[in-house]
Amino acid sequence: MSKYLVLGKYSFGMGDRFAHQAKAQLRACILATELGAEFVPVWNKSNREHSFIGTDPSSTRAAADAAVKALGWTKPYHLDADHIRLETVDKFMPHCDFYTIDVADSIGKPAAAADIKAFADRHPELIGKITIPHIDHPFEISRAEFERVAGKYFLAAQDAGKLYRYIAKAKGEANFITEVSMDETDNPQTPPELLIILAALADEKIPIQTIAPKFTGRFNKGVDYVGDIKQFEKEFNEDLAVIAFAIKKYGLPPSLKLSVHSGSDKFSIYAPIRRALAKFGAGLHIKTAGTTWLEELIGLAEAGGDGLEIAKEIYAYAHEHVDEFCAPYASVIDIDKAKLPSVATVNAWNSTQFTDALRHDQKNPGFNPSFRQLLHVSFKVAAKKGDRYLNALKKHEAIVAKNVTENLLERHMKPVLIGSDTRSSKTVTQQPVAVAA
Repeated sequence: MSKYLVLGKYSFGMGDRFAHQAKAQLRACILATELGAEFVPVWNKSNREHSFIGTDPSSTRAAADAAVKALGWTKPYHLDADHIRLETVDKFMPHCDFYTIDVADSIGKPAAAADIKAFADRHPELIGKITIPHIDHPFEISRAEFERVAGKYFLAAQDAGKLYRYIAKAKGEANFITEVSMDETDNPQTPPELLIILAALADEKIPIQTIAPKFTGRFNKGVDYVGDIKQFEKEFNEDLAVIAFAIKKYGLPPSLKLSVHSGSDKFSIYAPIRRALAKFGAGLHIKTAGTTWLEELIGLAEAGGDGLEIAKEIYAYAHEHVDEFCAPYASVIDIDKAKLPSVATVNAWNSTQFTDALRHDQKNPGFNPSFRQLLHVSFKVAAKKGDRYLNALKKHEAIVAKNVTENLLERHMKPVLIGSDTRSSKTVTQQPVAVAA
């Protein structure tokens, strides 16, 4: 029996801001499994999102459990305490079995000099010439370079260890999955840097199963990848090579895989990811979040009437408070304010005009990435509407759910593992999924 809860080879992190779309999201997993793209569903919601909306992790657990029961899902599923820290973890303990340890605040802060020296002394194999299978050229790490990298990341690894042990003491180490997030830093990690980070995490005795490194390019919320796709593919392949090497070298879990954060809507890199996974036989955790909230808005707008009215009101408030809503997400959005339509313009739109601007269909001339990004980060406007928004979701559940399921299945799951076009001719309906008695 494993000492830790094992995460399946392919896992899909799904955000559900208002805990109303768990069935629609799970339905996408069921349909994807039937097509050969089997993902383990992982519902994720951060402390920040809970605080913005006024919810707690029990609501995420209740929604996931209810969806699993209603749709007869018998395979594993998990709940992720997303971007957790020591000061916020306690409220997640009774409900979550997946913890994304966020050490962003520790990256770049130096550990004790004696600790760095001891770390270097423990790993003479990381000094000098290192050859890793599937990376074209060996690389050299001098003692000075090793200590420079450790100076940037070693304290973060130590802090990850402290939080892991805190969770393990409360839950038991066999009862949860650990991810470490290293993506919120200025520059992508090089292969030597990632190897040193993994050695440090192994020294901390963390049975890490997913790691989120920093990749080249922009991973903005709710829109496609911006950057050099060939460079991304090179980095992704090299990271997979480093992980395979580190698993054998340091006894890390065989289930260790890359995690792609802000992975929703990154259509242009799904093919490179798919090719790399096939080459290495590797797994993947891809984390999406607000894309489901946007599909709720699309569904409401598509429904027309009161649904479209609410969608327009949310945009109007967001437009008036654009700086306030964008500030917490400044590093992961690029909004051109000049391209944001005026409130008067949007108020005159019909359902088709609103959904054309919001739905992530790059072939549609009406699609507006700035409009989409602003609404992506403005979910707390809907929260302020309270029951009016939630009741609208219930009233228009069928059309909202159809959009949620189709978005995850057609634009995300199939392209990542199967390679189909992001828009299939198949229409997603509710009928193919059997409901348990």
